[in-house]
Amino acid sequence: MSKTESESTKNEMPVWFITGCSTGFGRELAMHLLERGYNTVVTARNTDDVSDLVRVRNSLVLKLDVTDHDQIDKAIKTAEERFGRIDVLVNNAGIGYFAAVEESEEDQVRRMFEINVFGLSRMIQAVLPGMRKQGKGFIVNFSSIGGLCSFPAVGFYNATKFAVEGLSEALWQEVEPLGIKVMLVEPSGFRTDWAGRSANESKQLIVDYAATAGAWRRNVRAISGKQAGDPVRAAHAILQVVESPNPPHHLLLGNDAYEAATAKLQNLSKEFSSWEAVSREVDFPKAT
Repeated sequence: MSKTESESTKNEMPVWFITGCSTGFGRELAMHLLERGYNTVVTARNTDDVSDLVRVRNSLVLKLDVTDHDQIDKAIKTAEERFGRIDVLVNNAGIGYFAAVEESEEDQVRRMFEINVFGLSRMIQAVLPGMRKQGKGFIVNFSSIGGLCSFPAVGFYNATKFAVEGLSEALWQEVEPLGIKVMLVEPSGFRTDWAGRSANESKQLIVDYAATAGAWRRNVRAISGKQAGDPVRAAHAILQVVESPNPPHHLLLGNDAYEAATAKLQNLSKEFSSWEAVSREVDFPKAT
């Protein structure tokens, strides 16, 4: 293959940009894409965590804290200069926080919102001009089954993911007519270090919540590293779905995610039906 042909093939490969590649889903997805020969922008707050990927020919490793506007702008510009465009943005960077709602510390909650919601939204705003110009693109926003169903001890984490869900639903109505796809990824428990390295815990514990938030928190910590979900299989699934002809807006990952989401749908339907008459009676009477 000539140099010109080689460069042409390289330019035809989709360019993926992934946030939060130090561990877990981000790292596994980056590795899978690189193994498949995709041009991949691998980002992390500490690039030492992904130093082994620097040497991969089709990788671009960049330092990126999604709460830093300047770093976002610089990373997007560098990626576009290197590969010419960004085809797929994966907003994976995020943190957790364990606390009952009453126990929660405002500074920790605000930090989590800054990363999980505002960092994600800044990344979207940064890539959209390029995607609009090329008339195509794909934005993958990592939510959680906790973005559809809330659980004790992670109420504010749930709130960040519910926010990502609402933002994404509005976003796809705005950008899909422009050729840009949007998908939410909603995993249940996977063998990442989310419950260890990526999730802080409130310093104040209230005994009244020991049987609810406390019990749930202890259980999540105890099964860390033993969850049913396989991050490698998840990475393969994400690529498969992004490349499918008709990708969904919601991608549930894991049996627990599927069971929890479908159970909530059934419960909502039952509750809505039970109170349908009251719901409908509050409108002004229709003119006759």
